[in-house]
Amino acid sequence: MAVKKFNVTVNGTTYEVEVEEVKATGGAVPVAKPAAPKPAAPAPAPAAAAPVAKAAAGAGEHSIDAPMPGKVIKLVAAEGAAVKAGEVLLILEAMKMQNEITADADGTVKKFNVAAGQSVKAHESLVILG
Repeated sequence: MAVKKFNVTVNGTTYEVEVEEVKATGGAVPVAKPAAPKPAAPAPAPAAAAPVAKAAAGAGEHSIDAPMPGKVIKLVAAEGAAVKAGEVLLILEAMKMQNEITADADGTVKKFNVAAGQSVKAHESLVILG
């Protein structure tokens, strides 16, 4: 009986396997013996958003916090922009839904504590309004 070698890739890892060819005689079917996996080249890490220096709210300012964990998709307002209560500041994706994070009061965007593409935790400061 002939033994054949194959390279099989499972979840990005390549394995070399040997398979013995058998004829259909109704007998037991041999099982391939796993060979030592060949080291595969590591997948490149996805580009992470650049870290943003976090600012705390000062006197006369307050923080708009993340209501849930998620990923910042887009900053809609700009730093220094005057915003009205209910105006969209940024888009936060959570559980495959895009949530508009809005200003809770009239004010000025003092500082964004996040960048587009950044993951955030629940109750993490997103924006400082003054």
